[in-house]
Amino acid sequence: MAFEIDISNDQSLLPVNPAAIRHAVAVTLREEHVRAAVISISIVDNATIHRVNREHLQHDYPTDVISFQLEFLPDEDGAIVEGEIIASAEMAIQMAPDVGWDANSELLLYIVHGLLHLCGYDDLTPPDKAIMRSREQHSLALLGLHPSYPQD
Repeated sequence: MAFEIDISNDQSLLPVNPAAIRHAVAVTLREEHVRAAVISISIVDNATIHRVNREHLQHDYPTDVISFQLEFLPDEDGAIVEGEIIASAEMAIQMAPDVGWDANSELLLYIVHGLLHLCGYDDLTPPDKAIMRSREQHSLALLGLHPSYPQD
């Protein structure tokens, strides 16, 4: 498996551990039967993700994570995935107390969620959302993390 995982930390609110992020991404990619991936991850603040959300998705508010799938080629030998993930460390800081864990764990949840979008999952319908949550929980459990979610 060939994974290129580039991380850019463009915020100063939360110290992040690039090695932990790379490990979480690699675990998730293996679990999703990805054989090759080029993933770019930007850790940003709320103002930056708000701007990206407005400019690219026409949503005028900050959010937790945005992903851009550039390539997804599934086959029996394993998928090839290329994409970008933008995750808000500031949102993770704000939301972590509501779900009872630390901001870095919340940030990993956002990154795994964005990565699952790159792997072809969606969460627009209740059945799709249940599958997405199940895949998030599976990958995070392998990292010793057990997310809880705010009421939807």
